Amino acid sequence: MYRKGDMPSVLSYKRIEYEAKPERPDPLFAKKLQEILGGQFGEISVAMQYLFQGWNVRGNGKYKDLLMDTGAEELAHIEMLATMIARLLDGAPVGDLEVAAQDPVIGAVLGGMNPQHAIVSGLGAMPVDSVGNRWTAHYVGASGNLLADFRANLNAESQGRLQAVRLYETTTDRGVKDMLSWLIARDTMHQNQWIAAIKELEAKENVVVPSTFPKELEKQEVSYTLFNLSRGNKSAAGRWASGPSMDGLGTFNYVEHPVPFGQKPSLSPAPPYIHDTLPSVLKSDMVPPSMC
Repeated sequence: MYRKGDMPSVLSYKRIEYEAKPERPDPLFAKKLQEILGGQFGEISVAMQYLFQGWNVRGNGKYKDLLMDTGAEELAHIEMLATMIARLLDGAPVGDLEVAAQDPVIGAVLGGMNPQHAIVSGLGAMPVDSVGNRWTAHYVGASGNLLADFRANLNAESQGRLQAVRLYETTTDRGVKDMLSWLIARDTMHQNQWIAAIKELEAKENVVVPSTFPKELEKQEVSYTLFNLSRGNKSAAGRWASGPSMDGLGTFNYVEHPVPFGQKPSLSPAPPYIHDTLPSVLKSDMVPPSMC
């Protein structure tokens, strides 16, 4: 309900945010679109991520509003993709597969179609990725630290836009391309907004998360050291190997041949009721020092 005088928002209308109408059915591409719907970096993931981050903000302000606004938009993107997937599945030949497969074109489509679109969802979208893995809340990051969360959001939008662009390149359907073009554009905005928010927070808190941990409690002798732990030393040429650190609190240095700070680990025998391999057996398996 709206209070007297309130203006209903566009979200109050039962209309889709942007059109999702393909030129023709394509069950195989419907399966591919499931990735940006229910995959790790799909619209379900970012919608839940932004909303939980927003709900968990302790206070009301511009960051909470930004998260809630963007999370609400991602819900609209879920609707767009679900609608497009359902329409791509319209007319899918899911009857007598043996007869349908006599047509090479139909057979090729059936060979790549997700059978659960016919068996489980009734020619509709599902909360799964392109190979049928169920969407999981493990994809969602909401830590309570906005700088950490906004960096995770930037990564999610970067990966999501990359996948949408790759899908755009693999279809000739003008309707699908048109919808993907919208999603790609919105991912452009979302990447820019998270970068803007990140820079604003970095200016206030500095770049290392969390900024509140006392500096004297970390091993500062290695806080800005790059260890060369592989063959070659090309990494020494990077900005990260010399000069002032990005947080302005130290100086980068590069160690070509690092020496371990710890000793060779040795574990005590497990108690008898654990039934590990006998210590005497393990001792006899040791290589004599002269053979090392």
